[in-house]
Amino acid sequence: MSAIVYLPILFFSIILHEYSHGYIACRNGDDTAYVLGRLTFNPLKHIDIVGSVFVPLFCLAMNWPLFGWAKPVPVNPYNLNNIRNDMAKVAFAGPASNLILVLISVLVLKLTAMFAPDFTILIRVFVYAIMINLLLALFNLMPIPPLDGSKILARFLPPQAANKYMRLERYGMLIVIILIVTGAFSKIIVPVFYFIFNLILSFVGGSFNGL
Repeated sequence: MSAIVYLPILFFSIILHEYSHGYIACRNGDDTAYVLGRLTFNPLKHIDIVGSVFVPLFCLAMNWPLFGWAKPVPVNPYNLNNIRNDMAKVAFAGPASNLILVLISVLVLKLTAMFAPDFTILIRVFVYAIMINLLLALFNLMPIPPLDGSKILARFLPPQAANKYMRLERYGMLIVIILIVTGAFSKIIVPVFYFIFNLILSFVGGSFNGL
């Protein structure tokens, strides 16, 4: 039952994440995602075989909080109005969309806990939405190229240092996969995730055990 609730939320969340990248890029001068048909909520346009299929299944098998990623939306930085500033905006747009979904879910969950505490299906949906989107935001804000956090960090580095730093992008996904498989990821991100998640539950006013 959990997977049935989890997976649609995950797919919507990662699609919104990528859509947000493309939308902000388009707003700042680069319409590459729009021209290539990626500025859409059609899931078939965004599925990544590793991030959208294998990683979520691996998380389910390991009983970890579910997360994943979609096929990156193409961005041509040379079309942007200001490469350094706008690339940071484009990068932050993805995690920001997940954090907005967290905020919306927290508010709905708070209202549900106050006025309809027996509506367990709705509570489950929004608890899972908080978990998934919080984890997506934290994961993508890690400063490992090509994750979004690296592009945000690069904005604040001197240009020469930023260029050297972003050259690590060719090894980035290998580093991410190694972190996941070795369990280092769970030691880095998961404690932060549960700290924030427990603060949210304290605000909402419930433990929601057994969801």
